[in-house]
Amino acid sequence: ITERIAQDVTIWQNRPLESVYCIVWMDGIVFKVRENSKVIDKTIYLAIGLRTDGKKEVLGLWLGTNESASFWLSVLTDLKARGVEDILITATDNQKGFTEAIQSVFPLSTKQICIVHQIRNACRFVVWKDRKAFTTDMKRIYTAPNRDAAKLALDQLEASWGPKYSYAIKSWRENWEELTAFLDFPLEIRKIIYTTNIIENLNGKIRKYTKNKMSYPTDEAVIKSVYLAIMEATKKWTMPIRDWGIILNQFMIIFDNRLKI
Repeated sequence: ITERIAQDVTIWQNRPLESVYCIVWMDGIVFKVRENSKVIDKTIYLAIGLRTDGKKEVLGLWLGTNESASFWLSVLTDLKARGVEDILITATDNQKGFTEAIQSVFPLSTKQICIVHQIRNACRFVVWKDRKAFTTDMKRIYTAPNRDAAKLALDQLEASWGPKYSYAIKSWRENWEELTAFLDFPLEIRKIIYTTNIIENLNGKIRKYTKNKMSYPTDEAVIKSVYLAIMEATKKWTMPIRDWGIILNQFMIIFDNRLKI
């Protein structure tokens, strides 16, 4: 039975993909895997694509022990080799080398870094008693109506908290273009690209199916397990996402020369 699953995984992982995806969300989920008599953390990276018919599709899964530019380059090259010619928007967390890898394989793609990941990242530098006030001030950045208002909110955040938490502010400034890319789009598109919620929801379902397994004996075992969980979790992915008609019209206007329906 497990040999059959291994064949299914190989066929699924190498199947042809659509030529254009409106959005691709990418994120990782950590599992404990035995290697050389030790149990170590390994990450399964997933990519979900939003097709031009408004339906979601898991594009693949990849096992890695480190997040490097070369690893992400291999993932994106794999997508391209399977037929993906263009990704209009990518939504990712701020993992090392990710932005550079996307730029080299899909140079026209708009790159959005997940705001929720950024909030967590910034809050790592803030002591607990200040966190509520800091996050309230920080919220004015990503709820701003446009980039100018967001920039003003960041400047105000720095004026209030910069002397105490310079690294929290620095994390915003260093990735400003990718963190605020969503502000260039209409509200309906903003809602679905400024976080990686769609892929984190899938991760939650995978955790539900794999929670009884404390660790996996091999890389192949964890890949099979995650594959089966994905097959179960995506059975209900039969309908387009909410408000797809409106969102498709917006995509057609913004990317008229790249999106052919």
